[in-house]
Amino acid sequence: MKETRFIHDNKTKWERFEKLNESSEANPEELADLYLDITDDLGYAQTHYYRRTVRVYLNQLGQKVFIGVNKFKRDSFKNLIKHLTISLPLEIYRSRKTLLTALIAFIVYVAIGVISTSVNPDFPRMVMGDSYVDMTIENIEAGNPLGVYEDSDQLAMFINITTNNLGVAFLTFFAGLFFTIGTHLLLFSNGVMLGAFQYYFRLKGLLITSFLGIWIHGAFEISAIVLAGGAGITAGNGWLFPGTHSRFQSLKLSIKRGLKIMFGLVPFIIAAGFLESYVTHHYDTLPDWSKWFIISFSFALMLFFFVAYPYYIAKKYPHLISKEEDFYNSEKNEFEIVKIRSIGELIRDSLAFYQSNFQKFMSLTWKIILPIALALVYFRDYLYPKDQDFVYFFDWISQLEFIVGFGFRVSYDYFSFFIWTILLALVQAKVYLVFYNLREVPISFMSFLKKRFVGIYLVNLIPCILLFLLPWYAALISLLIFPFFQLILPTVILEGDSLPKKIKKGFRYSSSSFMISLITFIILVALVAVFIQPIAFVGSIVENENRGPSIFPDVLDLIAGFVEKITASYALNGAFWANIVRQTVYILALLLFLPLYSILSYFLFSNVQEVKTARGLTLEFDKFGKRNRFKETDVED
Repeated sequence: MKETRFIHDNKTKWERFEKLNESSEANPEELADLYLDITDDLGYAQTHYYRRTVRVYLNQLGQKVFIGVNKFKRDSFKNLIKHLTISLPLEIYRSRKTLLTALIAFIVYVAIGVISTSVNPDFPRMVMGDSYVDMTIENIEAGNPLGVYEDSDQLAMFINITTNNLGVAFLTFFAGLFFTIGTHLLLFSNGVMLGAFQYYFRLKGLLITSFLGIWIHGAFEISAIVLAGGAGITAGNGWLFPGTHSRFQSLKLSIKRGLKIMFGLVPFIIAAGFLESYVTHHYDTLPDWSKWFIISFSFALMLFFFVAYPYYIAKKYPHLISKEEDFYNSEKNEFEIVKIRSIGELIRDSLAFYQSNFQKFMSLTWKIILPIALALVYFRDYLYPKDQDFVYFFDWISQLEFIVGFGFRVSYDYFSFFIWTILLALVQAKVYLVFYNLREVPISFMSFLKKRFVGIYLVNLIPCILLFLLPWYAALISLLIFPFFQLILPTVILEGDSLPKKIKKGFRYSSSSFMISLITFIILVALVAVFIQPIAFVGSIVENENRGPSIFPDVLDLIAGFVEKITASYALNGAFWANIVRQTVYILALLLFLPLYSILSYFLFSNVQEVKTARGLTLEFDKFGKRNRFKETDVED
């Protein structure tokens, strides 16, 4: 039988098998029958078409099932033990310089607190507040200097303390992404408070009493904060010192290394919460020798796990110390651009494609779009400075109004809105150029803009008007109808027809995939929100004189507050400059998220197109007999 006839007779069966194999709801009996047929076809192909692509294709189909059956072998416990005994200690050893830097910095900050309190005994009131110091004085006068640790409900105390300590530690880590500045601010704040607090008790003649009480749990807690600071500096160094890798690749590796250290700290943070709730709680009834033993044992344990044992493992496995992560797996990965993807694959491939093409997407943003966006916002702040004299309770909502102009509070907002629609269209154009060049003959960005920018701008204008004309609460709700517009843009760019017909077809595509578009959009936004929350934006509800204390404070709140204090000390408008910092971060978040949304839109479009036209399958069969890699020719057997 000729190869072309063999393919023609069986390709429907092979296509059916691929779809069933990818589906979680496939009929097992049908899948098993098809698998037996394909193994027979593979045997035939190996006999008659050994050096042809059809044999390779059938072999790959068989391998998918084999790998799927065997990939769930349970070796997670073995991997966990290996991680705890080898990988984690090696990661700590690799990061020893940044961990040491964090320790030295923290000791300096503690010294600042000590010296400041020795010079000015009222200094603790500046860093801990009058109410806390007054409460401490009352406890000392009552003969119970550490009464703050005596809570009636120990379980609730344990949960609250542990949750808070975990939040502080991970916040210290994520703060390192702000070029390590945020981490140093947190270490500074904690170090100065610790130094001031301990020296204040010395002034009261209670240094040993406070030491034995605080460090029962503090040995783990304070050590964990310092080590979290070292992990944060490790992460931040990925931005600052990329070495031979791209900045994005270096950041990815440094975050992974920092997170390994952070997860190694979790048991010690939990232990600190337990000790504070159940042991420090009874500090006044414990004999001094037991306190000294707990403190000494805790410090010895920390030194063993984070100094001695990593050093031992490094000497035992010296060849693993300099072993680099494989950065390029995802970049060498050839994405199947046209295929049907499940919801999980849509999210996974969108994130992977974003990572591997990040530099292509963002090159225009760094050079042109971001400077223009910042200039727009800063010029508005210059024209209307009174809008930036406030600390806004729903900060991110208020700042986005000023950034993109929705709400149209002042005449300048109309101009800002127009420029922003152009900038957002350019961001999406840069993303779709990458996909266009993968599908068609590659062209330059300027040539692409000449052919497609009018359509991109007009289509992009639809959701922009919807978002900017509505109040913020209605605009958030309107995001739920975004899937009705999501596939119009890729249709306009990648389909051939007149613009009105392409828009109509895009609406039809969007309607047919509304639910999957909505679900993937919600999942993607949730993932981004979880990642960015410790840094800024999602839960940033700021302390306000009329509205009460902060809710979900983040690194941005910390940095903006620091900027406000510093600028105010130089007789400048602190609130104004703090808001400038917030706006800058929100603009970056917006411009970084939009390409990811565009990538997801393309893959959703690819799903619909493949269902309706089977373009991917057609392209696959067009390649049969034409790949030099397998020494094929155009001559049929």
